[in-house]
Amino acid sequence: MSVFKPRRSAAALVGVASIWMATVGNAPLWRELQGLGLLQAQGGWLLAVTLAGMLAAVLFALLSLLSWPRVLKPALVLLLVTTAFGAHFMWTYRVIIDPGMATNTMQTDWMEVRALLTPRLALVAVVAGLLPAWLVWRTPVDWRPWKRQALRNAGGLVAGILVAVALLLLSFQPLASSMRNHKQLRYLMNPLNSLYAVGQTTFGGKRMKGELAPLGRDAKLLATPGARPRLLVLVLGETGRSGNFGINGYPRDTTPELARAQAASFRNAWSCGTSTAASVPCMFSHLGREAFQDRDRDSENLLDVLQHAGLAVLWIDNQPGGCKGVCDRIPSVNTAAAKDPQLCPRGECHDEILLKDLDERLARLPAEKRARGVVLVMHQMGSHGPAYFERTPPAYKRFLPECTSSHLPDCSREQLVNAYDNTIAYTDHVLGSTIDWIGRRAEYDGAMLYVADHGESLGEKNLYLHGLPFALAPDVQKHVPWVTWLSPAFEQRSGVTLQCLRSRADTRITHDNLFHSVLGLMQVATTAYRRPLDAYAGCGGP
Repeated sequence: MSVFKPRRSAAALVGVASIWMATVGNAPLWRELQGLGLLQAQGGWLLAVTLAGMLAAVLFALLSLLSWPRVLKPALVLLLVTTAFGAHFMWTYRVIIDPGMATNTMQTDWMEVRALLTPRLALVAVVAGLLPAWLVWRTPVDWRPWKRQALRNAGGLVAGILVAVALLLLSFQPLASSMRNHKQLRYLMNPLNSLYAVGQTTFGGKRMKGELAPLGRDAKLLATPGARPRLLVLVLGETGRSGNFGINGYPRDTTPELARAQAASFRNAWSCGTSTAASVPCMFSHLGREAFQDRDRDSENLLDVLQHAGLAVLWIDNQPGGCKGVCDRIPSVNTAAAKDPQLCPRGECHDEILLKDLDERLARLPAEKRARGVVLVMHQMGSHGPAYFERTPPAYKRFLPECTSSHLPDCSREQLVNAYDNTIAYTDHVLGSTIDWIGRRAEYDGAMLYVADHGESLGEKNLYLHGLPFALAPDVQKHVPWVTWLSPAFEQRSGVTLQCLRSRADTRITHDNLFHSVLGLMQVATTAYRRPLDAYAGCGGP
């Protein structure tokens, strides 16, 4: 005996799915409205109901366009699962989904994904995503001949738009005020935020494909004939919070090795982005943050200019995600997949791997370029979250107990900070070891510069990780460490001293200064150099 399953119209199926996504799938949005006090205000619940209705109407209109056999159900399944995943990450880590977050997602790797695969994510994916998707897939649909179906689809599109406009007019004043005063709300509208972010990232970029704009082709060294060449190790930190560095006044002594080396730190340094994908290309650019955001074509960067000047340049990466295009035209090495049993447990390498075989790597660079000077860029895994505990070897876990979960809200504030501070203490050890290595290179005048790409939220205001839009991000996601160490010989020849730099510790600098500061340290003359943007020019230099 067969069981009769009544067929549903495509519009009914689209309507139910749209209401589910607009209500249950937007739990983070409703929580944010409550946290901002908007639900408690007069007319607050009317605002929420109206907003949910608008979201459902817009989704209904968009999905009406896809209401065709063999198209609608796959589209609904994909959107339902996307909604569930988006809701989980926005609820758990208080992140928002914008084009920058979409870029980060597209450039992620398995190691980062693995850290985010928690039992709670699986539960949410099944209950809020896969179960509704399965019900949609099992529901028979009453399809009409294509002309009648086209008319129905057009009617659904028009009806959805009319309902959305009517609801917008009904609550225009409170809605406009809320969106104007709390811009983060627009990036919490699930799954429209994901659709917009992916579309903007894929089709909305302003870059023109073609040849790179040349930069610094006139670069030349100002070094004194017969003097030893300069060696700069530029350590590109990952997810560094300036406020958690002991050298910057943090109550915990997280940086004893930098303190022993008498390194100098700029305590008022700021990033040009809140994610690796945004910050790294920006900080190596000559344009500065504001101009870089609006550029309409690619340009050569700092590393290209250093090569134009005849220096030996090498990029060593300990991140599977790579250099974000910055090192495309220079020699590079990726250590993330190295098979060292001591430094690479569980398939991921600790940052000391950057120093392994460094003498051999240096020796393999062209001798004629090494004779002019060397710049080594070491890109750390650093303090990459949420699995902070995986970034440090057991011997460097100084602060216990630490958080050992990737679902950060499960941990106490103390455990979370302990896990993060252990990563800073380990970074301090890596930087101290780097300074020791430079000190043994008697054939060079050596220096080390450490700058992090962005900061991190550790539960402040219930925010975790990073990646919020720059204008909305808290200071802890933008306030970064900038640490300098110079050998005595480097100080003597350059005129820049650590004592002078320490006296300027509170000078405000940003990633905009990096391009010009590195050129100044390496004595590279070019029309692209701007002395006012050289963070070291106030202490001497060419």
